[in-house]
Amino acid sequence: MKKHIFFDLDHTIWDFDRNAEETLKELYQTYQLEALGIKSCSDFISIYTENNHLLWADYHLGKITKDFLRAERFSKTFIQLGIHPDAVPQQFEADYVSISPTKTNLFAGAEQVLAYLQQKYTLHIISNGFKETTLTKMNLSKLNPYFENVIISEDVGVNKPNPIIFEYALDKAKALKTESIMIGDSLEADIYGALNFGMEAIFFNPAQKEKPEDVKHQIVHLEELLKLF
Repeated sequence: MKKHIFFDLDHTIWDFDRNAEETLKELYQTYQLEALGIKSCSDFISIYTENNHLLWADYHLGKITKDFLRAERFSKTFIQLGIHPDAVPQQFEADYVSISPTKTNLFAGAEQVLAYLQQKYTLHIISNGFKETTLTKMNLSKLNPYFENVIISEDVGVNKPNPIIFEYALDKAKALKTESIMIGDSLEADIYGALNFGMEAIFFNPAQKEKPEDVKHQIVHLEELLKLF
């Protein structure tokens, strides 16, 4: 009998890529990147997205630091697009970090699903996102009322998939593994992190990537949770 549902935030409830795209389109104009030599905003967004996803994968596993991720993702993107390192806008990362968390696009059905689940279960967040941006996203997207606890990896000192953060989350929720389930988009951090800890998990897979055989449960749309719970 499940009592507690733990959600990832970015790429699961908060639509990271859509919010990033909105922010980058604004910054493309603000920084006049076309005049700088970046002729295609869509190419800029595409290359940044790829770099950011790869860096976040390393961050989940503790291979790189927060500071390295933030220093690298845009500088690498600009350089790949032919911009000399000395010409990379120094304030771009800071402006992105300031603006992006203020965006409030959620995945389709998020509020409806959370309102429904909240009536039957206690909901929690476990996020590898950076603390200040995570709290801003939660507040401005009006997500706080749905969740009993917001567990942020920077507070715990380890990232998902480390079992310590799952143990910490269960202790804070006063929950047992058998009555808890994790829902997230990252196979490595969310799904295998939970499964290896001994907790059930549901893979949120809106891009419909190939599902590994050892991952039993997946959804493509959040609304599918209305039938599962």
